[in-house]
Parts: sequence; C-alpha cells; structure tokens
Amino acid sequence: MAQQPHVTRTTPAPPRPGTAPAPEAAPGSTALPRLADFPALQEATAALQPPFAVVDLAALRANAAQMTRRAGGKPIRLASKSLRCRALIRDTLLLPGFTGILAFTLPEALWLAEEHDDVLVGYPSVDTDALGRLGADERLAARVTVMIDSVEHLDLLTAALGPAGPAVRVCLDLDASLRLAGGRLHLGMRRSPLHSPRQARDLALAVAARPRLRLVGVMSYEGQIAGIGDDQPGSRAGRAAVRLMQRLSTRELRERRAAAVRAVRSVAPLEFVNGGGTGSLENTSAEPAVTELGAGSGLYAPTLFDHYRGFRPHPAAHFVLPVVRRPGPRHVTVLGGGWIASGAPGPDRAPVPVHPAGLRLLPQEGAGEVQTPLTGEGAAGLRAGDRVWFRHAKAGELCERVNELHLVEGDRIVDTVPTYRGEGRAFL
Repeated sequence: MAQQPHVTRTTPAPPRPGTAPAPEAAPGSTALPRLADFPALQEATAALQPPFAVVDLAALRANAAQMTRRAGGKPIRLASKSLRCRALIRDTLLLPGFTGILAFTLPEALWLAEEHDDVLVGYPSVDTDALGRLGADERLAARVTVMIDSVEHLDLLTAALGPAGPAVRVCLDLDASLRLAGGRLHLGMRRSPLHSPRQARDLALAVAARPRLRLVGVMSYEGQIAGIGDDQPGSRAGRAAVRLMQRLSTRELRERRAAAVRAVRSVAPLEFVNGGGTGSLENTSAEPAVTELGAGSGLYAPTLFDHYRGFRPHPAAHFVLPVVRRPGPRHVTVLGGGWIASGAPGPDRAPVPVHPAGLRLLPQEGAGEVQTPLTGEGAAGLRAGDRVWFRHAKAGELCERVNELHLVEGDRIVDTVPTYRGEGRAFL
C-alpha cells in the first residue's frame, strides 16, 4: 500500500477577514452560484505545478452552514463518497449539524470505522471477506450498519457471518421512486425492490428471525427530487414537468415512508430513519418520520447543483490544468481534462472551464483523456503554461483523479491533505 501523506491540520481553520461568502439566494431565486475569488486562488496556488485540485475552505464552510439551515434542525449524516478525503470528513463532522457517516462500500466503512463510531453503508454489500471481518470484530460490529433490501441479502449475510459472533446492525433500504399507472411508469432510482409498507414489514420480520442480526434503521433516497435541479436550462415546459413530478413524488413519498416506518417499528425499535440528499434537504426534513438526512455533495458544490431554485451553492472544489498548445487564435489545448462524471452520458456530465471566463469545450471533442481543446473569447489571451480552472460535474469523483487536495484560505494554502487515492485506497 502507498505510504500515507502527512496531514498537518485536522480542524477547520477560522475564517479570514474579508473572505465571507456572498449572501445565499432567497428561496425561489434562479441565481447561479457566485464566482470564486480566482485572483486569490491563483495567488495561493502560484507555486504548484498543474494538474492539481483545490478546495476553498470559506466556500465549503458556507455550504455546510447553508445545508444545516436547510435541514431544519435535523442532523445530516455525511456522505463519504461526496468528499473521499478523510481529513475533510473529519473536519466536517466537527461542524454543527453533521453527525455520522454514510459510506458507499463496506471495505471503506470498515476503514473509516477505525476512527468513527457511526458508519452506515448506503448500499448492500456482497463482499464476503469484508462481511466476515465485520462479523468477527465486536468493535466494528458496534460501529458499522449494513444495508439490505431483500431476503437474498439476508441469506448472503447470514452465510458470510456464520453462526457465532457479535450482533450485526442492519438497515432496510426503502425504494423512494414514484410509481404511476399501476407501476408501469417508474420515476426515480432503480435501487431497492422494497417499495410498500407491507414489504418493509415482511423484511423486518425476516431480519428479526436471524439471531445474529439487529434491525436498527430505515433509509430511502429520493433521487428524482434530490438529484434533479428544478431550474435546469432548456424549455419552460421541461422545467414545469420536473417541478410537477417532484411535487407529486414529495407528497406520495411522505405518506408511504411514514407508513413504512410505522410498519417496521411494529417489529423492531429503530434508531434512525434516513432520507434525502443535498437537493431535497428542506422537503425531507419536513417529514416527521425522518430523523436524519443524508448529504455531502453540496459541500463541494459541483456543477450539477447549479440549477436549483431553493438554494445557491458556493463552488468550493476546483481542478486546474495547464495550457500546452495553441491550435489557432481562438483555440487552446489543456493537458488532460476527461474527468467525466458518472450517470447518463451528456453535456451536463462534462467538467466546465470557469476561469478565465469565456471558455467552452468543443462539442466534437469534449473533454479528452490526454488533452482537451477549448474555444471562446477567453482563449485569445492564453499562452502555453497558463492555467485554466475547472469545476467537476459531481463532487467526490474529482478525488479519484488526484492524490491530494490543496486547502485554501483567502490567498494562501493552509494545508495539503490526501484523498482516498492518495492514501492508496480505491474502493470503486
């Protein structure tokens, strides 16, 4: 395994005078995110050789405060996949309103549980080695909760754990999609088969029948609400359709989730009911059945969060690439750049050049593995060796491309911390 880089700071640095973020937009505003202070960021990073990645700590803290206000007093379980940096996970959990971790794989959860005592794995695991390790370690079993959505998962879990050992904590993953026309129209994520309150109760009974398992929670993620901006570019009709779908889904899920929680609680007491995401914190926190939210992407504020009416993010994470060629007077080429986000392929998954202004990708080439051509008015003043600042479309996926993040306060780097990749960890 790669040697772990040295981390010199584990608590957030205090805000510097003059670095307060711009006021957030009022609910209903369609304002795009504020521009980062690129002169200060460039001064702070002048000695670095690109490519590199930067996190603006003032912007990250502003986003964290905004998220906790939107959560309405309910705690936010931090989605680790959205940060993929242990130092920033540690720092964020010291901020008011954030409690516990929502991990994305069981091996990652076991690693994080070495220092954190409340880690929920957000997705089912079929890693029998990791399950065996969990079931053999009383300390890990007390700190980590695994996700299931079927009896098939229970059978696999039971076989991997064996007959003896500490009780293993289990959470049910309730499908949050909107199903219309008798189920023929499915709007939302295709995740769990567990949709109705009766199905949730039946699976809770199946968990209760397994001596080594203890049911402690219910989770559901409404991706069709939290993950789709309600003010996307395009037609007015398209935006209206998204908003109508989200209103219908919010109403339906509020009733069904409450009924499912009641049904599960008739079988076992629950420690938590988790729901939501960065894009739906206000809606989900208003549900009495929900006790905590799950979110994290809003801390970095990638471009997929630029088009929500209810909140205004502050771009906190950037990556920087050098200009290496000038194919023509209105074109430059930067090194690398094909840092495409997961999801359905499309322009919204590509990185966005944000500084200097007036740059855009070429539709014929897009963002390339080794080089990325850019065009626009901003290209005229660029020369070989100049730098272009980008934002990623998603949050933590940026960290799969770099070994470290440079943390900036105002016009100075206050720390450099390793990403998961920088610590030799590649969980997915």
